[in-house]
Amino acid sequence: MDKIENIINTKVEQYGSDRKALIPILQGIATEKNYVSKNDMVDIARALDISAADVYGTATFFSFIEDTEKGKYIIRVCRSITCEMKGKNKIMLALERELRINLGETTHDKLFSIVETNCLGLCDVGPSILINDTPYTKLQPEMIPVIIKELRNQEN
Repeated sequence: MDKIENIINTKVEQYGSDRKALIPILQGIATEKNYVSKNDMVDIARALDISAADVYGTATFFSFIEDTEKGKYIIRVCRSITCEMKGKNKIMLALERELRINLGETTHDKLFSIVETNCLGLCDVGPSILINDTPYTKLQPEMIPVIIKELRNQEN
Protein backbone atom coordinates (compact mmCIF):
# COMPACT_ATOMS: atom_id res chain seq x y z
CA MET A 1 0.00 0.00 0.00
CA ASP A 2 1.45 3.37 -0.98
CA LYS A 3 1.36 6.60 1.00
CA ILE A 4 -1.75 8.06 -0.66
CA GLU A 5 -3.71 4.86 -0.10
CA ASN A 6 -2.77 5.07 3.58
CA ILE A 7 -3.92 8.69 3.69
CA ILE A 8 -7.21 7.83 1.97
CA ASN A 9 -7.80 4.84 4.27
CA THR A 10 -7.06 6.97 7.33
CA LYS A 11 -9.50 9.66 6.14
CA VAL A 12 -12.20 7.05 5.38
CA GLU A 13 -11.75 5.63 8.89
CA GLN A 14 -11.97 9.15 10.29
CA TYR A 15 -14.95 10.43 8.26
CA GLY A 16 -16.69 7.25 7.10
CA SER A 17 -17.35 5.80 3.67
CA ASP A 18 -20.62 7.60 2.91
CA ARG A 19 -20.95 10.15 0.12
CA LYS A 20 -21.16 12.88 2.78
CA ALA A 21 -17.53 12.12 3.73
CA LEU A 22 -16.26 13.18 0.30
CA ILE A 23 -15.50 16.83 1.06
CA PRO A 24 -13.75 16.19 4.39
CA ILE A 25 -11.68 13.46 2.74
CA LEU A 26 -10.73 15.77 -0.15
CA GLN A 27 -9.83 18.52 2.30
CA GLY A 28 -7.77 16.13 4.40
CA ILE A 29 -5.78 14.91 1.43
CA ALA A 30 -5.30 18.47 0.17
CA THR A 31 -3.96 19.41 3.60
CA GLU A 32 -1.53 16.46 3.58
CA LYS A 33 -0.26 16.88 0.00
CA ASN A 34 -1.32 20.42 -1.02
CA TYR A 35 -3.27 18.88 -3.90
CA VAL A 36 -5.49 15.95 -4.85
CA SER A 37 -4.38 14.29 -8.08
CA LYS A 38 -6.75 12.72 -10.58
CA ASN A 39 -5.40 9.31 -9.54
CA ASP A 40 -6.20 10.18 -5.92
CA MET A 41 -9.73 11.03 -7.01
CA VAL A 42 -10.14 7.60 -8.61
CA ASP A 43 -8.91 5.95 -5.40
CA ILE A 44 -11.33 8.05 -3.33
CA ALA A 45 -14.17 7.08 -5.65
CA ARG A 46 -13.37 3.39 -5.12
CA ALA A 47 -13.16 3.83 -1.36
CA LEU A 48 -16.54 5.60 -1.24
CA ASP A 49 -18.13 3.49 -3.99
CA ILE A 50 -19.08 6.55 -6.06
CA SER A 51 -18.08 7.61 -9.56
CA ALA A 52 -14.72 9.21 -10.24
CA ALA A 53 -16.59 11.90 -12.17
CA ASP A 54 -18.53 12.74 -9.02
CA VAL A 55 -15.31 13.06 -7.02
CA TYR A 56 -13.67 15.14 -9.77
CA GLY A 57 -16.69 17.43 -10.08
CA THR A 58 -16.75 18.04 -6.35
CA ALA A 59 -12.98 18.54 -6.05
CA THR A 60 -12.71 20.97 -8.94
CA PHE A 61 -15.73 22.98 -7.80
CA PHE A 62 -13.84 24.19 -4.73
CA SER A 63 -11.04 26.65 -5.46
CA PHE A 64 -9.15 25.58 -2.33
CA ILE A 65 -8.72 22.00 -3.52
CA GLU A 66 -5.97 21.92 -6.12
CA ASP A 67 -5.82 19.08 -8.63
CA THR A 68 -2.20 19.56 -9.66
CA GLU A 69 0.92 19.63 -7.53
CA LYS A 70 1.62 22.99 -5.96
CA GLY A 71 4.38 24.44 -3.86
CA LYS A 72 4.62 24.14 -0.11
CA TYR A 73 3.25 27.68 0.14
CA ILE A 74 0.17 28.28 -1.98
CA ILE A 75 -0.31 32.01 -2.41
CA ARG A 76 -3.96 32.74 -3.11
CA VAL A 77 -4.56 36.19 -4.55
CA CYS A 78 -8.06 37.56 -4.14
CA ARG A 79 -9.57 38.42 -7.50
CA SER A 80 -12.57 40.34 -6.19
CA ILE A 81 -13.37 43.69 -7.70
CA THR A 82 -12.83 45.30 -4.30
CA CYS A 83 -9.25 44.00 -4.00
CA GLU A 84 -8.65 44.96 -7.61
CA MET A 85 -9.78 48.51 -6.88
CA LYS A 86 -7.47 48.55 -3.84
CA GLY A 87 -4.37 47.53 -5.82
CA LYS A 88 -4.45 43.76 -6.29
CA ASN A 89 -2.71 44.04 -9.67
CA LYS A 90 0.32 45.73 -8.09
CA ILE A 91 0.49 42.95 -5.51
CA MET A 92 0.30 40.31 -8.25
CA LEU A 93 3.14 42.00 -10.17
CA ALA A 94 5.24 42.18 -6.99
CA LEU A 95 4.66 38.45 -6.34
CA GLU A 96 5.54 37.50 -9.91
CA ARG A 97 8.65 39.68 -9.84
CA GLU A 98 9.82 38.41 -6.43
CA LEU A 99 9.21 34.72 -7.17
CA ARG A 100 10.10 34.91 -10.88
CA ILE A 101 6.98 32.96 -11.83
CA ASN A 102 3.61 33.85 -13.31
CA LEU A 103 0.11 33.27 -12.04
CA GLY A 104 -0.61 29.53 -12.00
CA GLU A 105 3.05 28.53 -11.79
CA THR A 106 5.24 27.00 -9.09
CA THR A 107 8.82 27.96 -8.27
CA HIS A 108 11.55 25.51 -9.29
CA ASP A 109 12.30 24.73 -5.63
CA LYS A 110 8.62 23.73 -5.17
CA LEU A 111 8.21 26.25 -2.35
CA PHE A 112 5.73 28.73 -3.85
CA SER A 113 2.74 28.67 -6.17
CA ILE A 114 0.59 31.66 -7.14
CA VAL A 115 -3.11 31.10 -7.80
CA GLU A 116 -6.08 33.40 -8.04
CA THR A 117 -9.18 32.66 -6.06
CA ASN A 118 -12.58 34.17 -5.56
CA CYS A 119 -13.18 36.48 -2.65
CA LEU A 120 -11.22 35.60 0.47
CA GLY A 121 -13.72 37.44 2.66
CA LEU A 122 -11.15 40.11 3.45
CA CYS A 123 -12.44 42.89 1.20
CA ASP A 124 -12.46 45.42 4.01
CA VAL A 125 -8.70 44.97 4.47
CA GLY A 126 -7.67 44.46 0.84
CA PRO A 127 -5.73 43.99 -1.17
CA SER A 128 -5.19 40.65 0.48
CA ILE A 129 -3.60 37.28 -0.12
CA LEU A 130 -3.79 34.00 1.72
CA ILE A 131 -0.63 31.94 2.04
CA ASN A 132 -1.78 28.49 3.06
CA ASP A 133 -3.94 29.41 6.07
CA THR A 134 -2.35 32.77 6.90
CA PRO A 135 -4.00 35.97 5.64
CA TYR A 136 -1.93 39.00 4.66
CA THR A 137 -3.98 42.16 4.42
CA LYS A 138 -3.67 45.84 3.54
CA LEU A 139 -0.77 44.88 1.32
CA GLN A 140 1.61 47.21 -0.42
CA PRO A 141 3.97 45.95 -3.15
CA GLU A 142 7.05 46.61 -0.99
CA MET A 143 5.71 44.17 1.62
CA ILE A 144 5.92 41.19 -0.73
CA PRO A 145 9.72 40.69 -0.67
CA VAL A 146 9.66 40.81 3.14
CA ILE A 147 6.89 38.18 3.36
CA ILE A 148 8.64 35.89 0.88
CA LYS A 149 11.98 36.28 2.66
CA GLU A 150 10.38 35.36 6.01
CA LEU A 151 8.88 32.21 4.49
CA ARG A 152 12.16 31.25 2.82
CA ASN A 153 13.97 31.75 6.14
CA GLN A 154 11.58 29.29 7.79
CA GLU A 155 12.91 26.68 5.38
CA ASN A 156 16.55 27.10 6.49
